[in-house]
Amino acid sequence: MQCPYCGKQQSSVLESRLAEDNRAIRRRRVCEYCEKRFTTYERVEGVDLVVIKKNGVSESFNREKIRKGIVKATWKRPIAMSDIDELIDDVERKLRQRKSTKVKSWEIGNLVMNRLKKLDAVAFLLFASVYKDFQSFEDFQEEISQLQAGEESVQEAEAATQPIKIKTATKTTPATRKART
Repeated sequence: MQCPYCGKQQSSVLESRLAEDNRAIRRRRVCEYCEKRFTTYERVEGVDLVVIKKNGVSESFNREKIRKGIVKATWKRPIAMSDIDELIDDVERKLRQRKSTKVKSWEIGNLVMNRLKKLDAVAFLLFASVYKDFQSFEDFQEEISQLQAGEESVQEAEAATQPIKIKTATKTTPATRKART
């Protein structure tokens, strides 16, 4: 395995364990040349997904491209890398469950945005600004308005499922009047 720090091919495995719900093997390695440590993942190659970009060009699905975009959007946000990995796993799982092996790039973007919206609204806005190619402040305002409208409808739905508290009138007697004073 090539070291990501020095580029040499000599590395040894320090530890191996199952990861990602037993769908991958995580290997902790050390470079024998520069002695730096790094992690690799071994996954079963499933169905090869082909991404069709906006300009019509096709390329192989690359989860690292998604990771880079999400990491940029979540920079300095309170989001753990494990949450990002889980998001990417979820998107990839959804794509692989489809009948077609060809997927349009906008479908991937929508899957990522929907999950980011649930994870962190600010990260969602940052990702959406690049993905949707925001050109003005008004583009941000429109997206924020949609976010707020979505939050309000969720709050209304939650309120609709809450039991209604009904105040019942209590009978006032001379004894209860005396107790209140």
